[in-house]
Amino acid sequence: MASWLQLLPEGDFLVVLLKEQSSSMPTTNDDERRTTVLYRPATYTPPRTWRSWLLGRPLATADAPHQTISKRVGLAVFASDALSSTAYATQEILVILAAAGIGAFALAFPISIAIVALLIIVTVSYEQTIHAYPSGGGAYIVSRDNLGDLSAQIAGAALLTDYILTVSVSMSAGVAQITSAFPGIYPFRVLLAVGLVILVMLINLRGVKESGAAFAIPTYYFIVVMFITVGIGMVRYATGTLGTVTNAPPIADVKALQSISLFLILHAFASGTAALTGVEAISNGITAFKEPRSRNAGVTLIWMSAVLGTLFLCISFLSVKIGAVPSEFETVISQLARTIFGGTNILYLAVIAGTTVILIMATNTSFADFPRLSALLAADGFLPRYLAFRGSRLVFSRGIVALTAIACLLIIVFQASVTALIPLYAIGVFLSFTLSQSGMARRWHKIGRLQPDEELVERGSTLHHDPRWQIKMVINGFGAICTAIVMLIFVVTKFWDGAWVVLVLIPLLVLMLANVHRYYKQLATQLSLETYGAPPVIARKRVILPVSGVHQGTVQALRFARSLSSDVTAVHVSVDPEQVARIEAKWEIWGEGVRLVILDSPYRLLHEPLMDYIAELARNRQSNETITVVVPEFVPARRWQNLMHTQAALTLRFAFRTVPGVVIMDVPYQVNPTHLEEDSV
Repeated sequence: MASWLQLLPEGDFLVVLLKEQSSSMPTTNDDERRTTVLYRPATYTPPRTWRSWLLGRPLATADAPHQTISKRVGLAVFASDALSSTAYATQEILVILAAAGIGAFALAFPISIAIVALLIIVTVSYEQTIHAYPSGGGAYIVSRDNLGDLSAQIAGAALLTDYILTVSVSMSAGVAQITSAFPGIYPFRVLLAVGLVILVMLINLRGVKESGAAFAIPTYYFIVVMFITVGIGMVRYATGTLGTVTNAPPIADVKALQSISLFLILHAFASGTAALTGVEAISNGITAFKEPRSRNAGVTLIWMSAVLGTLFLCISFLSVKIGAVPSEFETVISQLARTIFGGTNILYLAVIAGTTVILIMATNTSFADFPRLSALLAADGFLPRYLAFRGSRLVFSRGIVALTAIACLLIIVFQASVTALIPLYAIGVFLSFTLSQSGMARRWHKIGRLQPDEELVERGSTLHHDPRWQIKMVINGFGAICTAIVMLIFVVTKFWDGAWVVLVLIPLLVLMLANVHRYYKQLATQLSLETYGAPPVIARKRVILPVSGVHQGTVQALRFARSLSSDVTAVHVSVDPEQVARIEAKWEIWGEGVRLVILDSPYRLLHEPLMDYIAELARNRQSNETITVVVPEFVPARRWQNLMHTQAALTLRFAFRTVPGVVIMDVPYQVNPTHLEEDSV
C-alpha cells in the first residue's frame, strides 16, 4: 500500500487530501482513490441547563489531566471502603462466635491478628502490582495478560459483584449506625439507604476530582475521631477505668448453640475478612492519581493498610474488654463509643456521625472503580460498548447509573440488613485477590526468562528483565496461596448462609461476558471490509408511501419519495368507504400521477394490512432491489401532543428492522395540531 498525506488550509477548515492504492479495496479505472477530509474546529458550547446546575458544567477532553487527584484525596476516594469495614468487621466476628456463647468472644482479638497478618500479605502483593501496571492493574488486567481471557472474565465478574455488594453492605451498615442512635427511624431504613445511594451517585456524576474533594474532609474526620476514641479507650483500659457496656442490647439471634471448634473459628475468621474488602481498589484506579502515578498510588495503599490494620486491632481488642455483643439494634461501634465516653453525649454522637459518614462514603470506592472496570471490559468487548463512553464530566456516567440501580435493588431485596448481605460478600474479593496474585507470579516467571537487554510488550504493560524476579514471584505466589485458602474457608463455612448465591452468580456473569464478547466478534466479522470486495449495486429502488389522509404533510412526503425513485406507490388502508372516496378525489388532484393502492381491512386493522403488504414485497424483491417505506410524520409543537398521533413510523421501524432490503424513513412535518384537518393522522 502506498499513501501520501497533505494538509491544505481552506478558510476555517483543514483539507486533508489522501491518495491511496490498495489491492484489498475496490478501485477505479485508474486504480486511484482520492478523498477529501475536512477538519473544522467546534464552535458549539453546551448551554447551562438544570443538568449543569446539578452535575456541573461539561468538561472538555483536554481537561482530563487536570482531573487527577493527590495522595491525600486518593485516600478519601479509594480507601473509604477498606477503612469503613472497621465499623462492622469486628461485629461480624462476634456474630459467629456468639453461637458458642459469650465466653467465645475472647477469640475475636486473636482472629483479628490473623486477619491483619493477611492484610499485610495482600498489601505487599498489591504494592508490586501497582508498580508493574502503572496504567491501572487490578485483577482483570493482570489476569488478562498472564492467565488468559477466561481468568480475566472470572476476575471481572468477581470484582463487579464485589463493587455492587460494597455499595449495598456499606450503605446498609451506615444506616444501621443511624438507627442505633435514633431507633425511631428503623422502619424507614430501606428508604433511607436507597436515598443515600442516589445522593452518592449524583456526587460522583460531578467528576472524580469534585467527588474526591467532597469526601476528603469526612474521611479524615472519621480517621481522627476513631483514633481519638480508641486512644482514650486504651488509656482507660490501662488505668482500669474503662468498665463494661451498660444496658447492652439483646444479642443477635443464634440458630443453635455450638461448642468452640476449628470450624467455628474459621467461620468467624471468614466473616472478619470483610475488613480486607477494598484493598484492591487503588490498583484499579491508578490512572486517577497525579504523576508519578505508581508512586502516589503505592504510598496511598500503604497509608490505607496502616490505618486499617491499627483501627481494626484496637476496635477488636476494646470490644472484647468492654463485653460488647453483636446486635441488630445497636452496633458494636455504638456500644464501644458510649462505654468509652460514658454515655450518649456529644463525643458519642461525633463517633456515630463519623462512622455513618465513612460507611456511606465507602460506596464511593465502588463508584470510582466499578465504572472504570466496566469501561475496561466494554473496551475489550465483554460488556456493552456504551459503558466505555465518558460523560460530560469525564466520568463513565453510564456505569455509575448501572451500579446505583443494581445496588438499590439488593438493598430493597435484603431489607438493608448487613448480616443478610455479608455472606454474599468477600468471596468475589478473595477470588480476585487470588487471580491477581497468581497472574503476578506468572508475570515474574516470564520476566525471569528474559535476557537483560530483552523486552516483551503485552496489552497492559511492557516486561523487562528484573534481577529480583524470584523474590517478587515468591511474594505474589505466597499471597495467592493465602487468599485462595481464605476463599475456600469462606465458601465452606458460609455456603448455606448465602455464599452459594455468589458461587452461582459469578459463573452466570462469566457466561454473560462470554456471550457479549462472542456477539461483538461475530458482528466485527460480519462488518469487516477485509473480504468485502465491491459493494453491491442497488439497481432498483421501490418506494412505498403509506397514506392515511391527503394533506400538506402527505404532499411533502410524496415529493421526497419521488426524489428517491420514479417507482413510487402510495398505499391506503381502507376501514371507511366514505374516507376512501375523499382520499381518491384529493389524490387525483395532489397525487402527481403516482399510483394509489387501496388495502381493504374488513376487521378495521390499520397497521397489520400495511405490514403484510410490505412483507409480501420484501419476500418477492430482487437481490439488487431496495424497498424504502417513506412515512409522513407530524412533529407537534409540544411533546405531549405526540400522544394524539399513531406513531406509524415507529411501529413500522420495529416491525421491519430485522428484514433485509427494507428501509423505513420518516419525513417530519412541523405543524400546529390545531390546524390539522379531520382526516389527518
